[in-house]
Amino acid sequence: MTASSEQGTTAPSAARPCPTGRQYELRRGDAVAVVTELAAGLRSFTRGEVLLTETYGDDEIAPGGAGITLAPWANRVEDGQWILDGRKQQLDITEVSRNNASHGLLRNTGYALVGESRHAVALEAAVFPQHGYPFLVRHRVEYQLSGDLGLHVRQTLTNDSASAAPFVLGAHPYLRVGDAPVEELQLTVAADTRLVTDERLIPRSSAPVDGDTDFRSGRHVADIAVDVALTDLQYEDGKARHTLAAADGSAVSLWQDEACRYVHVYVSTLYPGRTRAVAVEPMTGPANAFNSGDGLRWLPPGESFSMEWGIDYTPGGAGR
Repeated sequence: MTASSEQGTTAPSAARPCPTGRQYELRRGDAVAVVTELAAGLRSFTRGEVLLTETYGDDEIAPGGAGITLAPWANRVEDGQWILDGRKQQLDITEVSRNNASHGLLRNTGYALVGESRHAVALEAAVFPQHGYPFLVRHRVEYQLSGDLGLHVRQTLTNDSASAAPFVLGAHPYLRVGDAPVEELQLTVAADTRLVTDERLIPRSSAPVDGDTDFRSGRHVADIAVDVALTDLQYEDGKARHTLAAADGSAVSLWQDEACRYVHVYVSTLYPGRTRAVAVEPMTGPANAFNSGDGLRWLPPGESFSMEWGIDYTPGGAGR
């Protein structure tokens, strides 16, 4: 026993450098990604000098949830309520304006370091049993810069409970193409169906994409004002790809694997310092899945489930 412990004191822990905690910088070739301790978030991803995700300052938390990971649900739960074994569960209301529980239970949690190398990092946090979610689960997020200099992300949920636990996983990245004017970018999303929501953004039905929600042939961001979940994605070689492209051919693509059957597209006019910001959010289920059952999975005790997604870059003039 040390003298300090005998006196009831302990050595102070290291100070956090930013409100989002420790910053993990990954490097490979000209690719650089910065991952945060808070919410295992993607703070930035660049290739060369080209910024491919929206970012924020050292003195800020992620505006608009930029880059955070989402567990054990993505998006919203209506009124924070759902039914388990015939009993109403009440989650904390975290989207007060719409009276919903939003973006899971780890948005304000610091993730512990599990493993780290020059071009990869793995972080993990636990959701402890609590009102509204009486389960013990672990969410691990692994970021890696791959050999082709793309960013590869794996999110894994493990159930340490004695009973099956419901969940939806997701992530909340905002894409950009360097300094190209956001309004001039073209967004393409490979999805055939949209979820129709009420004024609180809770899905009530589905319909074929049309008009403002049909991105299959690409639409300019200047013409988009949406906050919509899309499904019936078009997969090729096990991946669905959604692309934000500039006039010179440079483009950033977000891909998601077949575990992610939904993508949420949100064009924000509230992102600090940006006229518009484009969030493309891979999800295993949509808003209110705990009530609708759409995309909801139940993880048996002791088992794990993973989803994968990533971001790739195409330089301007490539292939021309």
